[in-house]
Amino acid sequence: MDKNYKAITARTSGLLRQLRADIPETTRGFSALAQAATQPGALDAKTKELIAMALSVAARCDPCLGYHAEALVKLGTTRAELEEMLGMCIYMGGGPALMYAAEAIAAYEYFGGARA
Repeated sequence: MDKNYKAITARTSGLLRQLRADIPETTRGFSALAQAATQPGALDAKTKELIAMALSVAARCDPCLGYHAEALVKLGTTRAELEEMLGMCIYMGGGPALMYAAEAIAAYEYFGGARA
């Protein structure tokens, strides 16, 4: 069964809306951290998103795969760029990373990224 990454991210976004209402100071702090980390600097946006995707693979986080795959497609990430990054994930994370590297490719393709 293929995962519906749009549904996964939509569900998570809805859950996060409630969490933001329940613990606003914490979630505002997290949002500030995200904004600061993603600001332009020595690394471009695509590189930062590739790093985020690598960490999503390492954490085995399906919603994270969806959010970052969608961002990578919007940033014009090529399949070759994604696969090279996933190769590093597999090297550093072994078998579990291999399984989630396959999921990352599925999420990338789901959002319109190039198919093999």
